[in-house]
Amino acid sequence: MTFFTHFGSYLIMLKGMFTKPENYKMYWKELMHQCVEIGIGSLPIVIIISLFLGAVTTVQTAYQLVSPLVPSSTIAQIVRDSMILELSPTVVSIVLAGVVGSKIASELGNMRISEQIDALEIMGINTKAYLIMPKILGSLIVIPALIVISATLGIWGGREAGALTGILATDIFDIGLRKNLHTYNMVFALYKAYTFAFIISSIPAYYGYHVKGGALEIGRASTSAVVVSCILVLFADYALAAFFLPQ
Repeated sequence: MTFFTHFGSYLIMLKGMFTKPENYKMYWKELMHQCVEIGIGSLPIVIIISLFLGAVTTVQTAYQLVSPLVPSSTIAQIVRDSMILELSPTVVSIVLAGVVGSKIASELGNMRISEQIDALEIMGINTKAYLIMPKILGSLIVIPALIVISATLGIWGGREAGALTGILATDIFDIGLRKNLHTYNMVFALYKAYTFAFIISSIPAYYGYHVKGGALEIGRASTSAVVVSCILVLFADYALAAFFLPQ
């Protein structure tokens, strides 16, 4: 029963966001603020993670491909497809679930505990639309962009790691990058990006918005939001792969 209670409340929260804004300028300003907070605020950690993911993938792939029958350019293909299909969308989204999700949950939870949400509702503002909708829309705008940046930097990091360690020359790596490139992989990565962006913004918003109690409950809500978001990201990762990748 607890699952259905939470799921019903979650759907009601999403339904409550779709109302006519009281002030379009105010909503636009909040949307831009969330884009900056989520996008620019998460950019450093995304850059660091992506570079090292690409570098580690290159080194470990070279270690595993010990057969002389396998051309060296295959390493570049594996790095490219691994970053685009799985590492950038999934790993970066799990990290963002911790960075962005905990921030959203704690911010809304603090507003609920300090009765700021109640004050806004007394003023006639739809708090679901004003507080939650910009966070979800902002995530849908900037998180896919972060994942595209992550995939690009990951491939570049793998290329540089191969050159620095002497595993693979850059010209051979570039040849491998152009081999058997399927553009559908990029489209599928964007499917994942938008799905994960919705999950890691709406789930923490639900937990933060419905906090009851004191400061201790805010911490518990943030933890629950991150854990549930990570689990749903992994579940959605499998479901999207099962339904959209050709067998």
